[in-house]
Amino acid sequence: MTETIRMVASRIRELREISGVTVPSLAAEMNVAPDTLRGYESGETDIPISFLYGFAARFGVELVALLTGEEPRLHLCQLVRKGKGVSVERRSDYAYQSLAYNFAHKRAEPFLVTVDPKGLDEPVPLNTHDGQEFTYVLEGRVMVLVDALENILNEGDSLYFDANLPHGMKALGGKPATFLAVVV
Repeated sequence: MTETIRMVASRIRELREISGVTVPSLAAEMNVAPDTLRGYESGETDIPISFLYGFAARFGVELVALLTGEEPRLHLCQLVRKGKGVSVERRSDYAYQSLAYNFAHKRAEPFLVTVDPKGLDEPVPLNTHDGQEFTYVLEGRVMVLVDALENILNEGDSLYFDANLPHGMKALGGKPATFLAVVV
């Protein structure tokens, strides 16, 4: 377990404990098994970005505070140069870069996401979270599964969907796919 993962896990556990919320109670609220939540809090279980996003909303903190330990400070604008977003590597299936990590009181969470290709027979990892999501493919080809509906997107294609529905992405064509994902 890397130091970054250990710190995110610690922040989750500490915030839950400070708030006086029990593991079984929060697990039920977040729709995960208590043992899964304990795994997240120990850093031994991969934490999906959907869980982090929901957790941040539940406890009224910015997602970046969970990821970096610092509260966003910018109010006018935030410039993020190419490749300089805050890496969010919490799922082995996707590599995320937060593109507005230091902007306070965001109404949306924009991410640059890269998905590596998997075997055709491997299942698409699914997640759910509150809100809606916008996906715009920048490079490659990706299959976006939304509530069992398969959507094939090529470069320049976009999809807007209800993120409360089970959804996931899979790169196609044997190459990684990169897309902009905006969670609202």
